[in-house]
Formats: sequence, C-alpha cells, structure tokens
Amino acid sequence: MSMYLLVVFAIFVGCGLAAQAGINSQLRSGLSTPIQAAFISFLIGTIILGIIAFSQKQPWFSKHAMTEIPWWAWLGGFLGAFNIAMSIFLAPKLGALTLAVAIVCGQVIASLMFDHHGWLGYPTITLTPQRLFGALCIVVGVIFVSK
Repeated sequence: MSMYLLVVFAIFVGCGLAAQAGINSQLRSGLSTPIQAAFISFLIGTIILGIIAFSQKQPWFSKHAMTEIPWWAWLGGFLGAFNIAMSIFLAPKLGALTLAVAIVCGQVIASLMFDHHGWLGYPTITLTPQRLFGALCIVVGVIFVSK
C-alpha cells in the first residue's frame, strides 16, 4: 500500500477516536461512572474481536510465545482501558476538539521519544529540527484550542 493510502486510513482512525469519546460519554450518561462505560465499551469490543479472532482459525500462541514476548507487551490492554476511561471522563469537560488535540499532543511527544530511541519495537528515526518543529506546532495548537 502507498504511504498516502496508509495516512488516509490513519485519518479515519483519528475520526473514529474522536467519535468514540463522544459515543462513550453518552453511554456514561446512562450509567453511574466512566469506568462502567469503559467496561461496556471494552466488553462489546472484546466480543467483536473474539468473533473475528475465532473465525480466523489461527493458532493463538507459538510454543515459546510466553518467553519470547517482552513483559511490557502485555500492558496494551491496561493502556487501552486507561485511555478509554479517561476519554470518557474528559470528553464532557474539554469538548471534542480540545480532547482530540491534547491526546494527539501526548501521542506526538511520546512518539518523538519512541522513534528517536527505537523503543517499543519502533524503527529508530532520529529527532530532526523539522520533526521537533512539527511537534512544537502541535503543542502550540493545544494552547490555542484550549483557550
């Protein structure tokens, strides 16, 4: 696939994330807490992913998977739960745009470090002045949007 098509897919993912926070916030309005809404959201997602995963009929683990996978690779579910719960909590307080830009800002700041050091399995991509400038523009964008 071309890089442009992949970027378009990533933009659709971003649109989905912006919608997901609002949808889950509405779910929360009928429940008692953001945690309950996050649980329901994850439960539905787990059921859908389970149906897809089981229909693929692929083996789940290789013989050495538990020893080959780094310990921190199992933290994705924790981070997903944290991200969803916090988005549900923050969406009605910040609004869609401020929430989205602040989340993207956090992603950009972390991503600069992940790329520069090649952490978490990412390829090593040196921090350049252009990349740093782009990240600073997003930080400034958060300031403008949140005022």
